Order: sequence, then C-alpha cells, then structure tokens
Amino acid sequence: MKQIHRRDFLAGTVAAFGPAAHTAGAQRKVRTGILGIQHSHLTGKLDAMYKNPAYEVVSVCEPDEETKRERGGLELLKPLRWVSMDELLNDRSLDLIVFEGEVKDAVPFGKKVLEAGKHLHLEKPPTNKLEPFREMVEIARRKRRNLQLGYMWRFHAGVDKALEAYRNGWLGDVFMIRATISADRDAAQRAVEARYPGGTMFELGGHMIDRVIAFLGRPTATKSWLRHDTRIDDTLKDNTLAVFEYPSALALVVSSAQMAGAVPHRSFEVIGTDGTILIQPMEPSATLRIYLRNVKGPYKQGWQELKLPPQPRYVADFEELARAITSNTALRYSYDHELLLQETLLRASGEIR
Repeated sequence: MKQIHRRDFLAGTVAAFGPAAHTAGAQRKVRTGILGIQHSHLTGKLDAMYKNPAYEVVSVCEPDEETKRERGGLELLKPLRWVSMDELLNDRSLDLIVFEGEVKDAVPFGKKVLEAGKHLHLEKPPTNKLEPFREMVEIARRKRRNLQLGYMWRFHAGVDKALEAYRNGWLGDVFMIRATISADRDAAQRAVEARYPGGTMFELGGHMIDRVIAFLGRPTATKSWLRHDTRIDDTLKDNTLAVFEYPSALALVVSSAQMAGAVPHRSFEVIGTDGTILIQPMEPSATLRIYLRNVKGPYKQGWQELKLPPQPRYVADFEELARAITSNTALRYSYDHELLLQETLLRASGEIR
C-alpha cells in the first residue's frame, strides 16, 4: 500500500471539506478573496483585514478590464493573487468574499458568492431594487452563510452609548432622531450617484437609516424630498431629506452632495423627554454632548461632554465577521435587519412606495 504523507493528507482534506478541516487545534484564519476593486472603501477594508491576525487575504478578482487597468496597481493589492471569477468562486479554501464593486454588480455577484458556499461582505448600497436583494438574503439564510453589509457606523462607540441610554430609558420617551450625512462630491462621483433616482440619499443616507432602524425599527410611513438645488449642470439629486414616522416619534435624515466641510458636520442626535445625546463630529474622534434632567447611569445631571478615541472605520465590522465565521455564531445584525434596511432605504430614495 502506498504510504500517504501528512502533507498530502492535509491537502486532500482541504480540497474535500474546505479550510476548516485542518484547523483543529490551530489558530483559525478566515481565508478571504476580494471581488471588485472599484469602490472607494476598498483600501480601508483591506487595511483593516491586513492588520487583523484572524484574516488571510489571498486573492483578488476584477471582471472589468478597464477598472483593473485603472486601479489594479494599488499598493494594497500587490500581495494578492489575481484570479478569474470562476477561480475565485471555485476556490474551496476561501471562507469569505468581500465585494467592493459597483452597485449594478453587487446582488448578481453576491448571489453567486453565496451559492458557492462562501460568506459575504457586501458594499453598500447593494442595489436599487428590493426583490433581487430579498432573493440574495434568502440564499444566505438557506445556506447559513453570513451576510454583512458595509454600513459604516454599526460599531460606532458613540452610537452604542446612545443606544445604551435609549434602551435603559435614561432619555425618557424618545420622540425624535436627527441625522446628517453630507459630502462634497467631485464631478466623477456625482455622475455615479446620478444614475439612481435617490441621488445622495441612496448613496449616503443608508448609513444613517441603518442607525435609525437600530433604535426605532420599522417606520409606519416614509416621506422624502429629493431635489437638485445646486447650479451644477447634472441630474444628481444633491439636496435630500427623508422623514420617517413612528407611532410616537419622528426621524429625520439629511444628505447633500455639495457641502463644504461636510465630514465634521456629520451628526447623529437622539432627543427624548428627559435627555438628549448629540454625536458631532462622528469621526475620526467622536464627541458626545449629553443633557439629562437627572443623574442616570454613568451620567450626571445637566450638560456634559464626552470625547471618544478615534473611531476607525471597518475594524470592528471585520472583527465581528471573523468571530461569526470561526465560531459559527450570529452577526449582530440579522438577515431581517438587512431586509428592513434595504426596504426603508428604497422608500427614502423614491424607488418604492
């Protein structure tokens, strides 16, 4: 009988059962491939994974040759092996695929990733349609694969403190949330966002709508104003407002595309009958201004200010995703949360009524 060496046996088990087969007793790494390199968040997410010892990023695929020529030379892509789409999907050693391509490709490619048995991190916004997104979510649910959307502030320490205060009743009855997320877009990015009727609300508003839903859940009604108010000669809806109605509260999300000094202006405010929390700026180092009628939890009566350390994007998201994959446990935000968020974003963007 031919002797089988341990090295050959391990290679066979990986091919047969995937990467988990050889990790018993060893540090489990999440082997990751990148699909699409168009999105501006790509480098930040690569940096977060490279710095996290739980990840091993091994390969990259960009189906569009022009995009590959323009962005394929990025420094953070140099350690990775370029592969075709088929090679990426059929690589049974990969646990996770991170999609950083265009909106039009997110759901079609995402479905292929999930059908191939991989976990999926998907850039936002994922699509301007609801039913294809629902179909993708149901594939993830059926195959028990993690589906994580790339909304930026799901692990923001300031928002988490506001959630803690809300859930413990320290703010009294919360009757309003106000959120602003604007940008100062160049012509190229304006052209990208103008493809969709929701304009900057569709592109940016989801980050804040995601947080509104974390507090208040499904709105009873959604109204939006999607306007082009600058003198720039294009069709982008660059001045937008969405109002979400709840039985005893309102939530307002504002997003514009041509605001000077936009990033420090971004804010999230939770207003209740007994207290208010305002987070502004959101990043890089968040500041919380808090007012309470009475001493509650760790907070004193009256106005106080709390400065938080830097809130790096993507770091906590990928920490959670690695934990969920390696321990076979749930993500903080469920399939149903992602469905509700997508529906609410599309209502705010005028795509569905």
